[in-house]
Amino acid sequence: MKVSAIIVAAGRGQRFMEGTRKQFVSLAGKPVLCHTLDKFEACRAVHSVILVVGQEDKDYCLKEIVEKYSYRKVSQIVAGGKRRQDSVKKGIDALSPDVDVVVIHDGVRPFVTGEMIEKSVHSAVEVGASVTAVPVKDTIKLGSPDSMVLKTLDRDALWQAQTPQTFQVSVIKDAYQKAVRDGFTGADDASLVERLGLRVHLLQGAYSNIKITTPEDLTLAHLLLQTQASAGEVGEVSLPPKQRGGVRWKKR
Repeated sequence: MKVSAIIVAAGRGQRFMEGTRKQFVSLAGKPVLCHTLDKFEACRAVHSVILVVGQEDKDYCLKEIVEKYSYRKVSQIVAGGKRRQDSVKKGIDALSPDVDVVVIHDGVRPFVTGEMIEKSVHSAVEVGASVTAVPVKDTIKLGSPDSMVLKTLDRDALWQAQTPQTFQVSVIKDAYQKAVRDGFTGADDASLVERLGLRVHLLQGAYSNIKITTPEDLTLAHLLLQTQASAGEVGEVSLPPKQRGGVRWKKR
């Protein structure tokens, strides 16, 4: 069985600092995107990586990310689209015909772990689709267009979706094809699969698996790195180039 990952890093960072691509901002001395790629480079469940970036960033990513940090699993750098969903579709279209399972992950979620990735792969093999998520901690209100409370939702049944989201290739291809036909834009990749009437398995993620979207998120990311370093988990956060790659996963 062959597993590929699509790392989506084509965002323009409209909620981040003006003129700054959040995926290329420095975190502990190297771009945020590198911290994310480190996890997939080291994960035995993933055989190859397709990196989806803005058209204008392709050369930069090749030279300053892939070649500079010696990422051996990155097989392609693909130009993304206008929306995240368009970018993921371009990554799916670039998959090799022999890929059975695809892991889709945000390039600006650098605190994903190898365990999360592997569990998502195994779940997708068994069920067809899986989404990493965490239970909602706050009380959630359903509001009206005029900002009035309509209902307080049952928190025990609510989950906050993260990535990785992992699928059998045939499932996610069918989901995207239907979305294109219907002109549908989903909140995430799993929502497209849900429209097929298929089951999507919820996997326990981690509250530390943050998506860096705002400058405040970057501050939190630095604090998380410091905490992990103090706990002796630096290797999980930043894998030196000489330790990367060369690991292949076999079906058990």
